[in-house]
Amino acid sequence: DTLWDLAIAEVEKRENPDDDVKQGEFWEKSILFMGNKNGVMLNTVHYFSLHREETPKPTLALEYTFGRRARRHNTPKDVAHFWELGGGTSLLELIRIPITSHNIRSFAVVLVLDLSKPNELWTTMENLLQVTRNHVNKILVKLEKTNPVVAAELKQRMRNNLQRDHPDYELIDPFPIPLVIVGSKYDIFHEFDSELRKIVSKTLRFVSHYYGASLVFTSKSEALLLKARVLINHLAFGYDKSKSVSVDPSKPLFIPAGLDSLSQIGPPPASDSDIGKMRANTPLELWKKVFEKTFPPKSFCDLQDTKDPAQDIQYAEYEVDVMRAQKNQELEQYKRNASKSWKEMDFDSD
Repeated sequence: DTLWDLAIAEVEKRENPDDDVKQGEFWEKSILFMGNKNGVMLNTVHYFSLHREETPKPTLALEYTFGRRARRHNTPKDVAHFWELGGGTSLLELIRIPITSHNIRSFAVVLVLDLSKPNELWTTMENLLQVTRNHVNKILVKLEKTNPVVAAELKQRMRNNLQRDHPDYELIDPFPIPLVIVGSKYDIFHEFDSELRKIVSKTLRFVSHYYGASLVFTSKSEALLLKARVLINHLAFGYDKSKSVSVDPSKPLFIPAGLDSLSQIGPPPASDSDIGKMRANTPLELWKKVFEKTFPPKSFCDLQDTKDPAQDIQYAEYEVDVMRAQKNQELEQYKRNASKSWKEMDFDSD
């Protein structure tokens, strides 16, 4: 979209607020960013959605920030809560902290995948989305008992990304909450062999469409980051999402949810004979096998981040660190004394 298109869309949004946000009320949404370890995901949020100039530090665990926007003059500001899960796939259990039964109706996920590391791509994506989906499904099961209307509404909402007359309506398996997949470091990825780029691009198109997600490729380029901003602002503040589409594998992909199709994506990038030899129970599993034949995955353990956040220099506090060192020494001494006392005990064999 041109700047003029974005300006028109924003004016229309302000003049025609969402039906579910009444006059005088404010919009409140939450977004969880997650992806490859060492990825700086909040740069996009800080630079574009929040317009903050400070450079965010790498996230080691779970970090929170927020942004506010006014839809019209003299109206309450809408609020967007931004969470970022650090450590790649090493801290999956923290996903349950930001996503709760209280905010599930207004929650979304942004999955950031490093395009420059295709051998890590599927494993990272699979583990993060699987844990998130399992947690959300548990919440939905509870809601079906306590508030079945809300549970039904959430399930139907994800189906609404695809029109009922879409040929793939019954063939996809939508993610239970809104999902955007971001392919980062496109500037490096663009230097890959064209055939390898096609495999990655085609696979991510399928995964995104199968999950009812939006897909965008980004880099440090301001023009590409602007594309990501459009999708994030749609999730965070309800702005209209762009209806433009870019599916050319030689260019950065940009496909809002519901605007792709299996017929346009085509079959998995493998010969018919190779596909015939692969045993798969679902289309997603078939695409995984084809993708990993070209990009053998790193093991799940290799993707674990074993660095202790407590040792990170950005959290250093002299007094606290000295006291902790002292307590560690006392603990080791206690262990040695306890070991000696146990060895010196006489146990009755009867």
